[in-house]
Amino acid sequence: MSSLQILALLSGLAGLGATIAATVSNEWRATSRASSVITATWVLQGLWNNCAGNAIGALHCRPHHTIFKLEGYIQACRGLMISAICLGFFGSTFALVGMKCTKIGGTDKNKARIACFAGVNFLLSGICSLSSCSLYAHRITSEFFDPMFVAQKYELGAALFIGWSGSILCILGGTMLCFSIAGSFTKSRSQANYIYKGTASHISSYPRGQAKPVTQSPPPDYRNSSRMQHFDKNVYV
Repeated sequence: MSSLQILALLSGLAGLGATIAATVSNEWRATSRASSVITATWVLQGLWNNCAGNAIGALHCRPHHTIFKLEGYIQACRGLMISAICLGFFGSTFALVGMKCTKIGGTDKNKARIACFAGVNFLLSGICSLSSCSLYAHRITSEFFDPMFVAQKYELGAALFIGWSGSILCILGGTMLCFSIAGSFTKSRSQANYIYKGTASHISSYPRGQAKPVTQSPPPDYRNSSRMQHFDKNVYV
């Protein structure tokens, strides 16, 4: 089970890193080359910046100056990605405490509970990241295939695929952490049953109402001891 927990922690950390990379990336969507007349320039948009680049390699980015003029889905994606990062961080911290190979966390039962809580955090982190990327991708595809949409059309950017990969890794890590604690609870339950059965069999070996016989040594013979003391005195005299 320790190797499973280590694998789960590595998967969760990799998912957290991919989530952070997708959040700060500026390539959530890129201009469609099919609908663009000038293919030497392109536009990249992310959650925080709008960037324009050309074939020479120059890239100029401009941040979103205000959040009040942003569309609602962008703000929702921001909140979901920030929540995913926070949950992934807490999941990594609690996973280190709840792993069996660490010296902190208390008893095995307490460490199992902490590991389960870390797994739930990883699961929620993956769900938040998955929801954010899927919401953004749905907006892009709905605009791209809408014949009535006459503005600039965009395609899926690389950040969306990175975010999807990170969410899958977080979900896998959380699932493995939750399943890794099953052995701890099974072990503690078997020990409790063993103690109970042992006590019950020890009590049931005697009939009800019959006390356990106590072996008592016979009382000492004081007459013999007094005779021996008198004999010793006569010998020394």
